[in-house]
Formats: sequence, C-alpha cells, structure tokens
Amino acid sequence: MKYRTYLMFGAPGAGKGTQGKVLGTIPRFFHCACGDVFRSLDTRTPLGQAFLDYSSRGELVPDEMTVKLWMAVIGDMVGMHKFKPDIDSLVLDGIPRNVRQAEIMQDILEVKRVFHLSCPDREALVSRLKKRALKENRFDDANEETIRRRLVTYEEESKPVLEFYGSSKVITIDATQSPIKVTHDILSQIISA
Repeated sequence: MKYRTYLMFGAPGAGKGTQGKVLGTIPRFFHCACGDVFRSLDTRTPLGQAFLDYSSRGELVPDEMTVKLWMAVIGDMVGMHKFKPDIDSLVLDGIPRNVRQAEIMQDILEVKRVFHLSCPDREALVSRLKKRALKENRFDDANEETIRRRLVTYEEESKPVLEFYGSSKVITIDATQSPIKVTHDILSQIISA
C-alpha cells in the first residue's frame, strides 16, 4: 500500500517545517520531518552507526541509506499506531531531497500534491535562517557562508524534484506571506482537490 502524501517543498528557510507541523496537528494528517528523523537517530543501531560515520566526516548520507532510514522510522510510527496509513495522510518535509530519492520512493508514496513554498528573495531566506539558528540553537544555520552553500545545493540538487512530480501536482505558494496565510493557501488546495 502506498502512503497518501503531501510534500512541503522549498529552499531552506521557506517554512516547510512550520507548515508541516501545522498540518500535523489536524486529525488524519501525520507530519514527518526528515531532519527530526536524523536528529532522533539511535546511533547504537547499524543504520544509525552508518549515518554517524557519514555525518562525522561532513558527507551527505547516500540516498538509498537516507530512504532506508526514513522507511524504518515510518515503519516504527505505523507499529506504534501513531501513523495509520489506511486513514492518515502523510505530510513530509525534507524528503525526497533530490530526484534520486523521489525515484526510490515512487513505490512507497502516492504524492497528491507538492506544495512549493516559493521565496525568490534569497536575502530574506538568509535572514530567516539566521534568526531560526538563534531561536532554536541550530548553530549550523548561523554561518552565512553555510547558509548560502545550502541555498546553492537546493537550487542544484533539490529544485529538480519539482519537475520530477510535474506541474499537475506542484502548487506554488508564496512563502513570503504570513504563516497563517500560507497555511490557508495550502488547506484551500487540499480541500478543493
């Protein structure tokens, strides 16, 4: 059975996590942020140890391993009855991060909509990420050079995912609006589908 899925998609700082969390509070929606999956990883497991090996060298975890890790966590959520795939919709942010991950996940996800949270003003994103770094103690986001490198990586590796899913599934939402207006736009699209 494929998981009925809505993807929150956009550059770092566009509000994917914020919107995912909001949707996750609505009954029959289950939010899973890939970043939270990695941060809560048990490094005593073989998969967790492999993840630690890559991240400690500053390398990206291979796509197959990332998806495998995500599948293990989702499997745990199903097993604990936190996510009920027969009645819940899955809300994802941070995965799939590139076209290869989207290809690997094709047999797992039934993607209903991809909400592209668009924020063409890159300086606004840099500012948002710096503020978030201070507020949430995410010091990896505090360095401007690191932020700009993450934005380039998004453009080169992640943005092609939008083409992978195609214009019939991708809904562009203006992420420069207030968070409540962004939520309204997303919910309007889900309700009218």
